[in-house]
Amino acid sequence: MRFNLIGPFEIITDEGRSYLPSTPKVCQSLALLLTRPNETVSSDLLIREIWGEAPPKSALTTLQTYIYHARKLFVSEGVMAPERTLLVTRAPGYVIQVDDDEVDVKIFENLITRGQTALHSGEPERAVELLRQALALWRGPALSNIPAGDVLTGRIVHLEELRIRALQLRIEAETQLGRQRDAIPELSVLVNEYPLNEWFHGQLISALNQSGRRAEALQAYRTLHRILDRELGLEPSPELQRLQLAVLNPPSSPHPSPTRRVPSPHGHRTATAV
Repeated sequence: MRFNLIGPFEIITDEGRSYLPSTPKVCQSLALLLTRPNETVSSDLLIREIWGEAPPKSALTTLQTYIYHARKLFVSEGVMAPERTLLVTRAPGYVIQVDDDEVDVKIFENLITRGQTALHSGEPERAVELLRQALALWRGPALSNIPAGDVLTGRIVHLEELRIRALQLRIEAETQLGRQRDAIPELSVLVNEYPLNEWFHGQLISALNQSGRRAEALQAYRTLHRILDRELGLEPSPELQRLQLAVLNPPSSPHPSPTRRVPSPHGHRTATAV
């Protein structure tokens, strides 16, 4: 059994069949519970997710009906073994009892944690492998096929932030492996997807510069400057400004200076740099 939230919401049954409840509110309730697996989610929070700040008087009774239908569907659709208890009532709400490997969000989070640990332990190759596995779980925008209220929207934003973090860690690991040039095409896409993310812009500018593409690096900086000024009225961070100066003023390669013989004050000839 597997619950997939990173992309269209779907339930994979024990037989490997993909299934989605036909009632949007049931999906919405399950999705919220699955963003906090094995934790009690209060009825009040579920009600706020489904009906917002102005729920009907019958909201609690209707929510209980949605939970009842979810439990029936789990059995009738073969989502789990009949003897298993999956959705439990626990004051002040409900909890969905699943293993970490049964929810793609938990798998995703665990892979990011392991990837970060590997990177900080000096194992960039292992970090790249783990973070690629994490990012491969994304099948599109999270929960894109069901309605999302304020609570679920906050969870979706959190997942997107985790995806950005995974991308940053993987790029950092590949940079440590000397693959900066290979990252340029992906970074070019990322700065368009996340135009206000200065970290991605900085990595692109640095990769272009390290690849001998100074003119393009400077153009990438000007693009960032224009975006930040137009959208926020800000300039790039001091770190990015220092990076621009480094591109403009690359360190000179040391070359031995030519010498010529000049008379010394005592009539001897000595070598002097021109």
